[in-house]
Parts: sequence; C-alpha cells; structure tokens
Amino acid sequence: MKKNMGRTDQTVRILIAVIISVLFYNDVISGTLGIVLLVLAGVFLITGALSFCPLYALIGINTCPKDK
Repeated sequence: MKKNMGRTDQTVRILIAVIISVLFYNDVISGTLGIVLLVLAGVFLITGALSFCPLYALIGINTCPKDK
C-alpha cells in the first residue's frame, strides 16, 4: 500500500474527525445524521493515520510530495 496523502491532507482529515467526534459526544449533532458523520469521521481518522485513501488511488490523485 503506497502512501498517497500529504501531510496537510492528513492533518485536515484528522482535525475534521476530531471536530465531528466532539460535536457528536456533546450532543450538538445527533440521530441518524450524527451516526453517519461519526462513521465518516472514523474513515477520515483511519485514512489520515495510514496516509492512504482508497478513493484517491481509484481516481489517481496523489497529494504526497515527490521524493527527490
């Protein structure tokens, strides 16, 4: 599994995941929408931690800086 996400992309995904999680656990978002967003936050957290996005691989996007 080759990395296809740069540092900025990782940081943004993890930050979004943390914000969604905090909003869910403080009951700002709830119900079906809250659960869907919480699952999305989990996906963002996993892809951010692994530096690999399967969707990026499918459509050929690579935000990693090129090696010198």
